[in-house]
Amino acid sequence: MITLSHYLVLGAILFSLSVAGVFLNRKNAIVLLMCVELMLLAVNMNFIAFSHYSGDPAGQVFVFFILTVAAAEAAIGLAILVLLFRNRRTINVQDLDEMKG
Repeated sequence: MITLSHYLVLGAILFSLSVAGVFLNRKNAIVLLMCVELMLLAVNMNFIAFSHYSGDPAGQVFVFFILTVAAAEAAIGLAILVLLFRNRRTINVQDLDEMKG
């Protein structure tokens, strides 16, 4: 039988992989967005696991709100990246650093 600790370990692995992806890949903005999405999914998995094992549906309600925010973040982030690519011809994060000031 799969216990709560199995889900929590899987969520921790997904979250640590996404944190490692953010720190190891600082060049491609699309990969950074994907790592942030993976972080949100790891947190969602923990919410659902705790909700299921405690018998309280409140965690599942939080997941719906988090998925809504994640979808909006992905849509807005990709729209910004498309505009930056049209203007700069790159999505390299280090090249976008010129926009300061």
